[in-house]
Amino acid sequence: MKGVIYTETVVHSAPEAFVADAPYQLVIVTLEDGHRVTGRILGERVQVDDAVSLKDERNGVPYFSKQ
Repeated sequence: MKGVIYTETVVHSAPEAFVADAPYQLVIVTLEDGHRVTGRILGERVQVDDAVSLKDERNGVPYFSKQ
């Protein structure tokens, strides 16, 4: 699954379940079919309009990385 970053933010003050992961980048990705999905970024930080691809899914959360 591939897409383009629609918007992004870095979470510094995470909910209790994700405190150990903070800081982490949260994104909304516009997929090739036009749908949008919320996910997280693995590796290098991304910016709006960067191309990304799905790398993993953990507990129903998609993880993307820069192409």
